[in-house]
Amino acid sequence: MALSPRGHANAAQLSIPWRFAKPHTYDPITNPRGLISFATAENCLFQRELHDFVAEVPIPQAALRYAFGTGGGSRLPSAFAAHIHEYFAPHELVRGEDVKITAAATGLHDVLAFSLCAEGEGVLTSRPYYGRFEIDFGNKSGVRLVPVDTDHEDCFETGVVNAFERKLEECERQNISIRAVLVVNPHNPLGRCYTRETLIELMRFCQRRGLHLISDEIYALSVFENPDAPDATCFTSALSISPTDVINPDLVHVIYGLSKDFGLAGLKIGCLVSRNEQLKKAVTAVQRFCGVSGLSVAVATQMLEDRDWVRSIVGVSKRRLAQAYAFITRRLKVMGVKFFEGGNAGFFLWIDLTPWLPPVNSETGGATRAAKCSQKDLYHHQI
Repeated sequence: MALSPRGHANAAQLSIPWRFAKPHTYDPITNPRGLISFATAENCLFQRELHDFVAEVPIPQAALRYAFGTGGGSRLPSAFAAHIHEYFAPHELVRGEDVKITAAATGLHDVLAFSLCAEGEGVLTSRPYYGRFEIDFGNKSGVRLVPVDTDHEDCFETGVVNAFERKLEECERQNISIRAVLVVNPHNPLGRCYTRETLIELMRFCQRRGLHLISDEIYALSVFENPDAPDATCFTSALSISPTDVINPDLVHVIYGLSKDFGLAGLKIGCLVSRNEQLKKAVTAVQRFCGVSGLSVAVATQMLEDRDWVRSIVGVSKRRLAQAYAFITRRLKVMGVKFFEGGNAGFFLWIDLTPWLPPVNSETGGATRAAKCSQKDLYHHQI
């Protein structure tokens, strides 16, 4: 039977090899000859501690019913709000009703695309960027991810706004309507944080142009000390910046979740923090299509409400990320592989594989000049 045009378009995505990489199959015990995938950013540095905590979580009978997990239940949004207050330094009180829960941050990309943009409209983000954003925003909602060409060393500076302005003007000439700017902070895949000054300039740009600012802060607490970069920029949440004389607060939306900072990719919980009442209603209307299971809600609520445990596990994560980064960068230097130095966030290294790639020619269309790799795989070999 023939598929719809949307079905055919989505099926065709599978033929793009860099969009859907082969899965990670390596295991030191059960499959030592398996594939180590660099395509998945997953924090596996404290899985034992996570398992020990989850094994002790009491699951109430109510967690097996619809109501317990609907909208994240009665307690989880407030638990996220308390967590955000402790680590994100919001300029204004974040209430539980400002937090919307969905099945993973990835689902939120689609929900925001659907809620903020019409089909064919666009979202600006600087390049390089996480490649699956094109799928997250485009596959169901038909929203374009429009890359702003920037240098990896300059995209965190205030001058990046000029590049956004030029790209917006180009889109206007091409009759492409832009509805939002997407910022990933800390950055995937460059492993750095935006300065407060740059975030403010991007907010002012959005205010001038009537654009929404989507700040994906999924790696907010995965920031560590790098002795080789003592002056590296610390994390600043968009929520911590007062919008007064900068931007209409209804235009600022922050994405967070438990998959990265807490190593809980399998729990599938994401949250949106927004003060835009209409957007919150729009998200609520579609939550049923990306809802979270009652069992996941029970585990996540127990974790976030145990603030002493959260502080402990965040500390463990930061220490082990720093060790992983030092381990990998030492070995890359020994191997003569150049990389973007000075990172202090996320699970990434932006490395230059030019010497090992085919030469640029008309048949290949040019060699890719950089690639990212996830720290966690190489760190695994150390332990």
